[in-house]
Amino acid sequence: MSYQVLARKWRPKSFADLVGQESTVQALSNALDQNRLHHAYLFNGTRGIGKTTLARILAKSLNCEKGTSSKPCQECNTCKEIDAGRYVDLIELDAASNTGVDDMRDLLENSQYAPSSGPFKIYIIDEVHMLSKSAFNAMLKTLEEPPEHIKFILATTEPNKVPITILSRCLQFNLKQMSSENITKHLEFILTKEKIKFDLDAINIIAKAASGSMRDALSILDQAIAYNQDKIEVDKINQMLGTISNEILIRLLDAIAKQDGAGLISLTKEMNEKNISFESSLEDLARLIHELSLAKMIPNYFEGSDNKEILNSLEDAFTPENLQLLYQIATLGKRDLYLAPDLLSGFNMALLRMIAFYPSFTNNKKEKTNAVSKNESVANKEPIKSESFVEKKTPEFDGNWRKLVEKLELGMARSLAQESEFHEFKGGTFYLRLQPHHKHLSENTYQEKLEIALSNHFMHKIKVELTIAKVKTSPAIEKKTERADLFKQTEKNIMEDSFVKELINEFDAEVISSSIQPKSTGKEK
Repeated sequence: MSYQVLARKWRPKSFADLVGQESTVQALSNALDQNRLHHAYLFNGTRGIGKTTLARILAKSLNCEKGTSSKPCQECNTCKEIDAGRYVDLIELDAASNTGVDDMRDLLENSQYAPSSGPFKIYIIDEVHMLSKSAFNAMLKTLEEPPEHIKFILATTEPNKVPITILSRCLQFNLKQMSSENITKHLEFILTKEKIKFDLDAINIIAKAASGSMRDALSILDQAIAYNQDKIEVDKINQMLGTISNEILIRLLDAIAKQDGAGLISLTKEMNEKNISFESSLEDLARLIHELSLAKMIPNYFEGSDNKEILNSLEDAFTPENLQLLYQIATLGKRDLYLAPDLLSGFNMALLRMIAFYPSFTNNKKEKTNAVSKNESVANKEPIKSESFVEKKTPEFDGNWRKLVEKLELGMARSLAQESEFHEFKGGTFYLRLQPHHKHLSENTYQEKLEIALSNHFMHKIKVELTIAKVKTSPAIEKKTERADLFKQTEKNIMEDSFVKELINEFDAEVISSSIQPKSTGKEK
């Protein structure tokens, strides 16, 4: 007998076997058991999460020879033929390759005839969003007034492309992505049944690589079984997928904490030689930084980990602020990786940026010892400082806040920077003032974005201290004043123009002030 891939061999045959879609299963089961049946169902969700499988289970539940229920018998001819894909009253259409109106008309013409054996003639249309507008219009009439013996089960990855007139006539179910934990448990179950040895950590790597898709996980598992001879092991899975082990991730963060640039570059060269994916490495590094951040709030977070001691030491090596910035650098580094001259240099720069922004790291205990007393700082109206955050040479700033703002990559913090008045730059901190009616811009999100933009510009950790007070000037006020002055000057020039004067005198012409558009000076941004 030929080999059957795991995705087909272990495809769920009942609602009880379906993994990770409990809410949808419960709703459908209740409807089937209470005989509250709709004429059209729409399943939407990402690839490989069970839309078509769920549609076939629903078809079996509707047409099982033992009667309609949420628990088809799995033994009658109908159940067996649906599983085998040859049931005459179950018509499956791939809308991606049958998009035209003629295909839909042929299907709908046949729908008028009664089913051959079961109580319902069932149409499963996969990737329904691929149908043409004309095909959707042809379907609409049947969905509005369907024959009693017809059931439509539609599946799509992009429900936003399905016309609202179709959506409104369907019972919609949003299928969610599988969690890594659910995928891991299911893979363990399959491997135990297949009598294949495995390391649990290796299965966790496969589950994460599947990105919420059970079908992808089973495809990777098929590949892993072929790649690993006797046992599915971590090292071989990392080598097969080009992923990175926790050990290397920990070594990377340890090198960053110790400011060991040479050791960091040596590690990245080792990764490159092993053909490890730098994109997935940045993703996994961000995930580990996220876990370290959680450990700051949850005691004994790493209690069950094999790397408990070193992870706890890494947690102590970074402050919550450090971890937030490292996470930002890792995620942005992944986004910009393919803009680099090559992937290795892009990866190196992301890691070196982590070192550059924080020339020395301190744990929470040292921070409490070295930091200037908050009470003293408040009394002296000086910023709270920590020795770990101050370089031997602080960045230089010429005092031109507007010029600086125009150079920054700000995004959502642009409004805050534009509306702020520069007061003082001292000890790596910008002291700014903000009008009371712009107080909403002082939220932590905007302030953090501005701090990151300034830190990126100066290659140094920069803080921002905001005071809500009356503002005399700001980049926004300066621009508004310049525009008003330019408008007045433009209007004056027009009124003094000899040709305009002639038009006014000879033809009683009128200059409409609101129509005047001063020529841009090129300074505005």
